[in-house]
Amino acid sequence: MGNHKLLLPLCIFVLVHFIIFGESAPQGALITHLPGFSGKFLSHHYSGYINIDGKGENGKNLFYYFVSSERNPRKDPVVLWLNGGPGCSSFDGFVYEHGPFNFEAAKTKGSLPILHHNPYSWSKVSNIIYLDSPTGVGLSYSQNSSQYITGDLQTAYDTHDFLLKWFEQFPEFQANPFYISGESYAGIYVPTLALEVAKGIRRRKKPVINLKGYIVGNGVTDPKFDGDSAFYPFVHGMGLISDSIYESVQASCKETDYNFESDSEGSSSTCSKILNKISRAIEGLNVYNILEPCYHNPDEERNGSSKLPMSFQKLGKTERPLAVRKRMFGRAWPFRAPVRDGPVTLWPQLMAQMSHSSGVPCVSDEVATTWLNSNEVRKAIHASREAGNWDLCSDKIIFEHDAGSMIPYHKNLTKLGYRALIFSGDHDMCVPFTGSEAWTRSLGYKIVDEWRPWNSNDQVAGYLQAYENNLTFITIKGAGHTVPEYKPREALDFYRRWLEGESI
Repeated sequence: MGNHKLLLPLCIFVLVHFIIFGESAPQGALITHLPGFSGKFLSHHYSGYINIDGKGENGKNLFYYFVSSERNPRKDPVVLWLNGGPGCSSFDGFVYEHGPFNFEAAKTKGSLPILHHNPYSWSKVSNIIYLDSPTGVGLSYSQNSSQYITGDLQTAYDTHDFLLKWFEQFPEFQANPFYISGESYAGIYVPTLALEVAKGIRRRKKPVINLKGYIVGNGVTDPKFDGDSAFYPFVHGMGLISDSIYESVQASCKETDYNFESDSEGSSSTCSKILNKISRAIEGLNVYNILEPCYHNPDEERNGSSKLPMSFQKLGKTERPLAVRKRMFGRAWPFRAPVRDGPVTLWPQLMAQMSHSSGVPCVSDEVATTWLNSNEVRKAIHASREAGNWDLCSDKIIFEHDAGSMIPYHKNLTKLGYRALIFSGDHDMCVPFTGSEAWTRSLGYKIVDEWRPWNSNDQVAGYLQAYENNLTFITIKGAGHTVPEYKPREALDFYRRWLEGESI
C-alpha cells in the first residue's frame, strides 16, 4: 500500500507533464534533477540510450541528452549537435559551449561543479540533441568491442539509424524542422550524415525526418583547403609573419614540402629554412585562438622533457571562470595536419606519442570529467556504468576517414535545396577561416549577399558572404576554434537568425 502512495505523485507529475506539454517521451527518459543544480529547469530535459541494431548490450548503445526548447518546443526546430575529434564527446558542447547551464568549478578538487542557467544557451530558441557518437565515445558503448571499429560512412549510417529511432520515441517532434550541426571534425560528420538522411527521405524511410539544413563551425572539409593553403595566408594576414617570409614560402616551397611543426626532410634547404622561421614566429601562440594569452607550465619549462610541439605546450590562459585553454587539446584534428584518407590517429593516441610519462601539459577537463563520472550524475541522466569512465575524447574506437573530400557533399546537399551555414571563428589558427572561405567560394555559386559586416549587440560581430543555393559563410570576430565558448552572445544571435530565416 505504501508503494502505491509513493507512486501516486509521480504518476500525477507525468500525467500533468503530458497534458501541458504534449510530449510522449519514452518512460524513464525524463530528467527530474541534476547534481550541482538547485534551480528550476527552464524546459524539459531527457536522456538515455537508443540501441540501433537490436542486439541489446552487445549492440550499439548510443547515448543522447535532449533539451527541449525554452521558447516553443512544439514549433521550434530540432537540432542535432555533434562534437568532433574524431571520437570526442558532444558533452563538450553541452558543458562548455551552448548547453543550458554554465558550469562553475568547485572550490575543492574532486567536488562537483555548480550549475547556473546559461543565458546564451541554444535551447533558448531550439530543441537540441547532444549525441555521443560513434559508439565507444563518451557515454555510448557496446559490450562487443568489434562495434568500436568504424569510420566516416559507418558513423553517418549509424547516426541516421539513431535519428529514425529517436523520432519514433519522440513522435511529437517529427513535424518540427530538423537541422544537423557540429564543429571541427564534425565538418565530416555533419555533411555525411545530412546526405544519409536526405537519401532516407528519398527512399521514404519512416518516420520521415523533416530535414531543412545543416550548420558547420570551423570544420574539417578537404585536405587541400584545410592545409597550408589556408594556414600561410592566415598567419600572414594576421601579421604573424612578414611579407618577405610569406613571399619566400610561396616562391620556394611546394605543397609537398609542408610538414607538421617540424623540418621537412624532403624539402629544399631554402624551403626548410623558411618553414623553420615560420615555426619560430608562431610557436608561442595559442593555436586555437591567437588572441588569447598563453599558459606556461613551470614544471615543463624546468625539465624541458615534453615532446609536444611548442604550440601545444603553451595553450592559452583566459580570465574566464573556466579557462578555455584548459580544454582545447583534442578538440580539432592536429594543427597543420589535414585529414587524409585512411586510419585516423585518435587524440589520446597522439597525446601518448607526443607526451612524456607525466602527461600532457595544459590539458584538463576536470569540470566535465568530475561531473560526468559522478555516480549521482550518472544516475540522474540515466547513463550506464557499462560505458566506463567518461573522457572528453575516446581511445576505444578504431576510426577510418573513408568519405573523402566534403566538397561533393556540400554541392549535392545545397543543390537538393538544403540550407547550409558555415561559420568560422576568425582567430582560430587550427582550422583557419581562410580555408572555409576558400572552399565555400570554390563551389562556384553566384554571390547573392556580398561580403559585409553583421552585427550583434549593436557592434560588428563578424563578416558574411551568402551564395545562391542557400549557402552562407560567416566569420565571428575575435572568436577561436569553439565559437559559442568564446562569443556566446554572438553565437546565439546568428544561430537564432539563421534558423528563423532572418538576415544575419
